[in-house]
Amino acid sequence: MAVPASQMWTVATYVLKQKLKGRKRYPLVLMLEPLFRCNLACAGCGKIQYPAHVLKQNMTPEDCFHAVEECGVPVVAIPGGEPLMHPRIGEIVAGLVARRKYVYLCTNALLLKEKLSLFKPSKYLAFSVHLDGQKDHHDFSVCREGGYEITVEAVREALKRGFRVTTNTTLFDGADPSSVRAFFDEMMELGVEGMMLSPGYSYDKAPDQRHFLGRDRTRRLFRAILSNRKTSWRFNMSPLFLEFLMGRREYDCTPWGMPTYNIFGWQKPCYLLQDGYADSFAGLMESVQWENYGPRSGNPKCANCMVHSGYEASAVNDTFGSLSGFWATVKATFSTRYRDPEALKILDEPVTPPHMAHELIQIGEPPR
Repeated sequence: MAVPASQMWTVATYVLKQKLKGRKRYPLVLMLEPLFRCNLACAGCGKIQYPAHVLKQNMTPEDCFHAVEECGVPVVAIPGGEPLMHPRIGEIVAGLVARRKYVYLCTNALLLKEKLSLFKPSKYLAFSVHLDGQKDHHDFSVCREGGYEITVEAVREALKRGFRVTTNTTLFDGADPSSVRAFFDEMMELGVEGMMLSPGYSYDKAPDQRHFLGRDRTRRLFRAILSNRKTSWRFNMSPLFLEFLMGRREYDCTPWGMPTYNIFGWQKPCYLLQDGYADSFAGLMESVQWENYGPRSGNPKCANCMVHSGYEASAVNDTFGSLSGFWATVKATFSTRYRDPEALKILDEPVTPPHMAHELIQIGEPPR
């Protein structure tokens, strides 16, 4: 199993308690953004496109603890920006671990090796390292040559010191499914606990708007990647969410499942859209017209979104919402091959990776 048994038990009992209380909308993971600034400027990211005075701001540890206690989630993800640039990140993580929250510190790992001394290995702490594929693809994705080697070396050091490490991979149009599968092999050989996947979301402010995936292309890409898979691959995600990416399941978004708290407050309605802010978690839940979001709402901003922050909670809810959902999760956990001859044919199709497509455009040749 990619997820520790204690974490699975904590999440399962938490969800069942919400069900017994009759709550239809409840948070599962808090997306806690203590800052927005970053030491990378990835072409597909819209999170760092703020003015300088905003990028200089940091949330206090006390603000972070209050947000976690306010919503009561069992799991906290700390994205950004780059959390390791926060001057008090060690205090924030230590405080959350002391509260027995399972923490995923999301990092590009460029600073990880030098910052490891700020943390102590714990079953409650995992570094979720941003790696978007094999070397050339990752470096192109993060707009930083040599970034892959620095990141992998940091992962090795964290594992050597006894820390939990997962990877977090965002895939865009033009990703080579064969290369992604080879990347999975590399990560398993490296020794990470598990891998997380998501298609990219089309941030309005992202510099590169050409390579975001639509829903049909997302399903085709993930079908090729995740069908006929190796039993050695470990994913730190709901197996039903992976089936959703492959086009085997249909879910609507549950944006309240992974609420976002940052320097502006509780972000409406979700991690990816900014339609205002609430001063409290209760205010967020009461003020948002949730029926106006998700693909079934007809909201064009949600039409192509299939990212984990919107849909993994939907998959978890399915697991515990019915016997059929629970049984489907059990089967997906132990029957992981997903044999699919047609998906194998997709792997044989020629692909021009984004970094090569960019070079061809520069010299006047059309990418294939």
